[in-house]
Amino acid sequence: MKTLTSNPVFIYDDQEIQYKFNEDHPFNQDRLLMTVDLLRKCGALPDSALCLPRPATAAELLRVHALAYIEAVKALSAPVPEDTWVQAAGRYGLDTDDTPYFAGMHDITSRVVGGSITAADLVMSGAAPHALHLGGGLHHALHSKGAGFCVYNDASAAIAHIRDKYGAKVLYVDTDVHHGDGVQWSFYTEPGVCTLSIHETGKYLFPGTGAVNERGEGEAFGTSINIPVEPYTEDESWLECFGEVLTETIARFQPDVIVSQHGCDAHAFDPLAHVCCSMRVYKAMPELIHTLAHQWCDGKWIALGGGGYDIWRVVPRAWSLLWLVMSEQAIIGQLEAQPQLRLPQAWLDAWGGKSPGPLPETWLDPVHAWTPIPRRQIITDKNRQTKEIAMMYLK
Repeated sequence: MKTLTSNPVFIYDDQEIQYKFNEDHPFNQDRLLMTVDLLRKCGALPDSALCLPRPATAAELLRVHALAYIEAVKALSAPVPEDTWVQAAGRYGLDTDDTPYFAGMHDITSRVVGGSITAADLVMSGAAPHALHLGGGLHHALHSKGAGFCVYNDASAAIAHIRDKYGAKVLYVDTDVHHGDGVQWSFYTEPGVCTLSIHETGKYLFPGTGAVNERGEGEAFGTSINIPVEPYTEDESWLECFGEVLTETIARFQPDVIVSQHGCDAHAFDPLAHVCCSMRVYKAMPELIHTLAHQWCDGKWIALGGGGYDIWRVVPRAWSLLWLVMSEQAIIGQLEAQPQLRLPQAWLDAWGGKSPGPLPETWLDPVHAWTPIPRRQIITDKNRQTKEIAMMYLK
């Protein structure tokens, strides 16, 4: 695999599907295989765009994680961990149903972190204008604790690397339906990093944080922006809140680079949340980020994966649309004229027999056929109030 310096780069390694807790866990990295296959079958992912991730170094992990935590992760990565480490797993958040320890987790998660740092280096060095690492986006891991399906926080590690090596101002944009808590807390007192997270309100959803009054501390006050939207929020309200707050934030903060996390679990089909967006959001949202990156950051844009638990109907389409936008593929223009453009038949044939239910046959959802959400105007009004509060102290 080689990298074309004039084109976006797709960081990928089949081994990343080994980031797997157990057979029944909702975090299923087979979604990576389906996404890559969809992009290949629509002719949008040539081998020349691919770049392998490399493992993170100890120093790179230590920028965002405590040494004791890393040692615990290593010890619990053994095929049969010692009893003393098993007994200590709860201290590090690695004994829960959400984030249980598993054999080999240190090595594979270090590669995930290294993949996001690789993406950062390619963009910051000028070797590529944009880079996408769908295996990344593990935004819930904390300094000394695993959480929310996340062992190491590759997003925080990549941002810390950018700050240390390049001295750049970073805007982190998190569109996962769950608050980007691990990244926010990593840089809550760092004025050179601005974190913006749009997510379902923590009143009802893990991790319970991300209120509008979480704004940063000290010199960094005003650089933590949260947009907690209501359950059953739909496309128009989501895009209104996201677009207005992001556009104003980037104009105020004026970053050197955007790092974005693209969990696609705000989709109506996702089983772990209550927001009701369609695939339209997953086309419009990266389009806005792409435009703003060129307007404010000389195009510098690093995108990561994230949540997404309907791995058949949602994730392959959403993540493929992200790459199609980032790499300016013709399909994006075709979708403007043909909203019900069909997915490649070869992809439908390859995965249809494996899916537990019918696969969608078009890139975008037929939202006109969806049952209308009750209380739509009340939800929209509440989200507008939240949006206004979120923008009160932008820095």
